[in-house]
Amino acid sequence: MSEPLVEKARAKINLTLRVLGRRADGYHDLESLVAFADLADTLSLQPDKTTVLDIAGPFAGPSGPTADNLVLKAVAALGQRVSGLKAGRFHLEKNLPVAAGIGGGSADAAAALRLLARVNGLSLDDARLTQAALAVGADVPVCVASRPCIMRGVGEQLSSPLEMPALPAVLINPGVALSTREVFAKFTIARASKANLPDVPRSEDALIEFLTQHGNDLTQAAIACVPVIAEVLDALGAVPGVRLARMSGSGATCFALFATAGEAAAAAWLIQAAHEEWWVRPAAIG
Repeated sequence: MSEPLVEKARAKINLTLRVLGRRADGYHDLESLVAFADLADTLSLQPDKTTVLDIAGPFAGPSGPTADNLVLKAVAALGQRVSGLKAGRFHLEKNLPVAAGIGGGSADAAAALRLLARVNGLSLDDARLTQAALAVGADVPVCVASRPCIMRGVGEQLSSPLEMPALPAVLINPGVALSTREVFAKFTIARASKANLPDVPRSEDALIEFLTQHGNDLTQAAIACVPVIAEVLDALGAVPGVRLARMSGSGATCFALFATAGEAAAAAWLIQAAHEEWWVRPAAIG
């Protein structure tokens, strides 16, 4: 038997997130500068006539019923568009928190689509794969490429990949699942701007300054749902060397950026020591 194919499902980080307005279909138009961390789930595929999924890892339990997993939904979505699709036995090592604002499930689905593309000889820009990605979830298309870009609409409009420095960071999830639906139920649009994000700087210092000027519109709504998010942001903002502290996506995961990997590792150690119940990880985002 050949070795299984393997893909990393990297954590998606919304460095910025702006809500531009509510659409007629009830969804919201968004604009977000998205990047990816070097923290990831791992998905493998052993080609076979039978399609199954087994899940292991620290967050296997919170992932919910296997039948509802986005990996299998990705297989079904692509199978509806590609006749005779070859799949097989998937194994998911679930290392990322669930319902955490870092696209864990979406990244898993995107990894499944990349594996299926390899097995079936499809290119990643095949229209059928793109359609399947969006059918599975709004964050899946951006996770297929896992490259920094600006995401617009409900996730279907992606800019060309952006050149971005690797940013030393700390990610924290307080162990509370938070659904996007809950957050938007608390969110109200005060004054939406239609102006697009300006060009994203390439140098680290200029990028940090850029990020300080463009925040996450969902932060206060998420705090209203899960007040501990404010505590996480305070903890990140208080450690030595922090350059920026922010929530990712609709929460509850937050991140902070640092000048060096050493400062990020030291900050992670300090926060983990004070909050043993939190998921705290140093990372690089880019």
